[in-house]
Amino acid sequence: MTRAEEDDGVDAAHDPGFDVARQRAEAVSGARPHAVIVNAGEGRTIRVGTAGWTDPTLTAPGVFYPSDATTPEARLRYYASRFPTVEIDAPYYALPTPRNGELWAARTPDDFVFDVKAFALMTGHPTEVARFPKTIRDALPKDLAARTRVYAKDLPGEIVDEVWSTFRLALQPLVDAGKMGAVLLQYPRWHMPNALGRDEILDARARLPDVQLAVEFRNRRWLAPTVADRVFRFLADHDMAYVVVDEPQGLASSVPPVTAVTSSELAIVRMHGRRGDQWERRGASVADKYRYLYDAEQLAEWAPRIAEVAAQAKQTRVVFNNCYGNYGTTNALEMTAMLAE
Repeated sequence: MTRAEEDDGVDAAHDPGFDVARQRAEAVSGARPHAVIVNAGEGRTIRVGTAGWTDPTLTAPGVFYPSDATTPEARLRYYASRFPTVEIDAPYYALPTPRNGELWAARTPDDFVFDVKAFALMTGHPTEVARFPKTIRDALPKDLAARTRVYAKDLPGEIVDEVWSTFRLALQPLVDAGKMGAVLLQYPRWHMPNALGRDEILDARARLPDVQLAVEFRNRRWLAPTVADRVFRFLADHDMAYVVVDEPQGLASSVPPVTAVTSSELAIVRMHGRRGDQWERRGASVADKYRYLYDAEQLAEWAPRIAEVAAQAKQTRVVFNNCYGNYGTTNALEMTAMLAE
């Protein structure tokens, strides 16, 4: 199948169902210890995991979790027995609390690492008013409180300040436990490589000065040939990790899979799948966009590229965001096995 044909849909090999994915996972994990942290040499490590552990298609009976893992605590403990890292995406939709951070830290091993996706409002996305904490909703002007969704530009400065401080406070238990990785700043398609776009990134750096930040773009203009080198220098100058992506190509939002490293401390590779037919489709659900199981050849193409990235940063994390059922967990186990070899 050609890339063009693949981008028009997804064939059975890349959406074979949960049973096939489970068989592939068992084939690579049966004799291998779980939660492997790959040694990349000279004190450098690679951790492989997924974007979240609570997706409904993943928690469905018989897909990934054992039958007795029916509570949030049991599921996180089981997930952490299989993988040494996870990206928490729930804070993108609703601001977390310190209690969330305390529970995440308490339910995972000492060497486990969390990356946390920034709240939507913090990266220029719209946010549902109903998802604000009550204290922030009550402080909204009446006209804004009556809206369904708002952007940061709509809000008074003190409300925006409260959003950022609330988010940062929730991270402190992870920081105290030594389990805080990076805050993922995933900017939307309309975030452009201009002065305003750079200022928004610098604002995030100023508001979270003591936390590692990682930046993911969803507009290919950031990596245009005449711009990319300056973008990478900009991120390096401000100690922010560029997020390397594998995603559908040939679309307005398609960022090429350039393996740039802009922080000596951290590199992140996010594997989104290649559902080109769904990536920009209006109304596409999360399951629609990420319902894609990488095949062995595709993973093998990425393994040496990840090793190349890992040679340039103390920590590398590979995050499978093809979170449909057990597709992401299967590919994460397979990639771990490839890198460990």
